[in-house]
Amino acid sequence: MACSDITQGIGRQCTNTLGGVQKIYIFNNLEDPFTISADGSEATAMNILLTQSFEFDVTGVGNILEQNVVSSRDTFTSVNTQTITALLGGMSATKHATLNFLVQSRAMAVIKDRNSNYHAVGIGQDLNEGIDFNNVATTGGAQSDFNGYTLTGTSIVKDLAPILDSATVTAFLATVQANV
Repeated sequence: MACSDITQGIGRQCTNTLGGVQKIYIFNNLEDPFTISADGSEATAMNILLTQSFEFDVTGVGNILEQNVVSSRDTFTSVNTQTITALLGGMSATKHATLNFLVQSRAMAVIKDRNSNYHAVGIGQDLNEGIDFNNVATTGGAQSDFNGYTLTGTSIVKDLAPILDSATVTAFLATVQANV
């Protein structure tokens, strides 16, 4: 197999983007939940077996999707470690139960950033491993400290998370269940 060659550059970037995550949608592990373009950059269709997803509404700073692609000439590999960080304020028995199930699952996610891009996380052309979630629940110490959950999800795939095209976003959002 031949090595990949780049086919275009990236021009000057404007200052018209925003950082951060707006919403996190989590769904149960499913083989090939999206059809991924040949170059791995875009999700162009959704698997009809994907019928339920759950919205985790996040606000404020500290909600992040980070993707760290590392290539090694020594091992002839390239991997992307995707990390989701979500701050979920306030504790309750219902949230405890939901997060207990989540950390025991191999769920997958779609992350909506503040630029209205929808990133499919835990999904790759060759790997559909899902996401390993960890959860830290904290009451805080001072009365003004954070009270809630810091949810961290990690997935290792080959390429950057594909971005859903507009038709796939519409189909995906139709799977979102109402929050209780």
